[in-house]
Amino acid sequence: MKIGVTGYKGRVGQILVQEISAHAFLEFIGGIEKDDDPLPVFEKADAIIDFTHPDAAVKHVALAAQTKTAMIIGTTGLTQEQESKLAEAAKHTAIMYAANMSVGVNMLLALVKQAAQRLGPEWDIEIFETHHHHKIDSPSGTALAIGKAAREGRGGVGDFVTDRTGKRNQGDIGYAVQRGGDIVGEHTATFFSQGERIELGHRATDRALFAKGALRAVQWIKDKPAGLYSMQDVLDL
Repeated sequence: MKIGVTGYKGRVGQILVQEISAHAFLEFIGGIEKDDDPLPVFEKADAIIDFTHPDAAVKHVALAAQTKTAMIIGTTGLTQEQESKLAEAAKHTAIMYAANMSVGVNMLLALVKQAAQRLGPEWDIEIFETHHHHKIDSPSGTALAIGKAAREGRGGVGDFVTDRTGKRNQGDIGYAVQRGGDIVGEHTATFFSQGERIELGHRATDRALFAKGALRAVQWIKDKPAGLYSMQDVLDL
């Protein structure tokens, strides 16, 4: 399977190239950076893996729709409008989009959704995340995905709150963020009730896990029909 990587000189991109090159059934056929012409790689590849920037990811996904190239997107920080463009492109090719490629994080999302569903809106939910000081989006895409999982478990009830200056309303899902050092990623969802609390969390210590998850996804998406898929689909969660 021929794989192209956008953002191949970035932190995760470099690991991806190494992992693909070491894989018996995958072939790295080209990398793309900001000033490169991406079309030749898209035309040659069976699939593209994207860990770039939201604006770049949107441009790349439009090209994937044009060339009918499958795409794995691990770029975070996309707006709702940008995500809608992914959905539009997915009418023409298979696209897997995930805020986090980690198997453990995606299991966490499933557990958070189940806990929110079983515990109900009487339990307060707070999401706490920590990343390295180079991280741009805040809260992180993974933290937002955890919040979405909790809200889905509650049947769509709950507003996201990042400003903690006022009194919280019943059902709000609050966020707290830390940035510092070289932390790869730590996320905790805490459910609070009277006299007890439940903590569900995940800690990433090696960026290679994101690359490994992306490679699992790229092998899964081979020969899939056009559509927008998630890591939950890849892992059958």
